[in-house]
Amino acid sequence: MNHHSKKIISALLAGAAILCLILAGFFCVRQWLDDKRSQEVLEELRRAAQASKDSPGVQDASSPKPDAVSIRTPVPTEAPVRTPEPTSVPEPTPEPTPEPVPNPYADSFLANSDMAAWIVIPGTNIDYPVMWTPRDEEYYLYRDFNGGHNNNGCLILDTDSSLDPLTTNLIIHGHNMNSGAMFGRLFDYENAAYCEEHKNIILYTKGLERKYEVISVFRSQVYKKTDQVFKFYKFFQADTQEEFDDFYQNIKAMSLYDTNVTAEFGDHFLTLSTCSYHVEQGRLVVVAKEVESGDSYLPLE
Repeated sequence: MNHHSKKIISALLAGAAILCLILAGFFCVRQWLDDKRSQEVLEELRRAAQASKDSPGVQDASSPKPDAVSIRTPVPTEAPVRTPEPTSVPEPTPEPTPEPVPNPYADSFLANSDMAAWIVIPGTNIDYPVMWTPRDEEYYLYRDFNGGHNNNGCLILDTDSSLDPLTTNLIIHGHNMNSGAMFGRLFDYENAAYCEEHKNIILYTKGLERKYEVISVFRSQVYKKTDQVFKFYKFFQADTQEEFDDFYQNIKAMSLYDTNVTAEFGDHFLTLSTCSYHVEQGRLVVVAKEVESGDSYLPLE
């Protein structure tokens, strides 16, 4: 190879390297813009929800309840003598049914009918709308809340999950973004101490606030259809004890650590899933059990 040929090859390699740098810079800038646009949209929705939570009509579950006022009737100094009457066991006073309150995410539900819920994990960055589009499950895979193109996409409720009627298991999928957006920080749950500090998950639906507690964290993958293995992403409904046991025993056996949370037939679950690169088509999975219901909400206007 002569000197002239070497110079040509060197020039081509240098050009290719420069082109790669330009493309890398382009993609970095585009991702930064996607993150910025996504945050702007979400922050506006979050501010509206926070304002609603702070309003007098919506009481935070963590705020102290007012003490009951005890009214005492003065006892006369000389009470008349009465013949004792047979004592009877008083009937217990029924617990009052909580009055529905305005939904703090009403503005978000009304802004986009594809929103099925809003998920919050206190103490983390997971504070997002959850979209549900049975017509096309991947519609929001690379779209933001307003439908514009965005690599972050949205959190997506699996098509086979249902909030009304409620299925045994709700599965939410989200991207594992390098920026930590969406489910990019879900991997923090591989640490048992972190899980203990962030074990509570809240799902705000149209009619009800649902509260969950993490029961299992494990790694899995999307298998071939012919593989005879446990597929967490295929479990939505347990109509029998056997169907429940198959899911429950598997998620417990696969868990990276013991969460000390148990479940029984009839319980409901929330499953969060994101891409993991430990194997091809890998997934990191966080499963939570519903532990109680919070506020019930007034119908959306």
